[in-house]
Amino acid sequence: MITMGCACQQGRQQFEVVADGGAGKVLFASSSKPTAETVSKRYPGSVVREKGAAPAAG
Repeated sequence: MITMGCACQQGRQQFEVVADGGAGKVLFASSSKPTAETVSKRYPGSVVREKGAAPAAG
């Protein structure tokens, strides 16, 4: 039997909740921006960004 890899996540936009205003570590990742924004409220100073976006300068 031949199995094929799942491509369901391919091309889907992903969002990350990042500590320290975008300069820290990734705390959470989701394909739902509203969910990421809700989670970011639990972490003071965190930001929501697209996955793979460059870290904030500074």
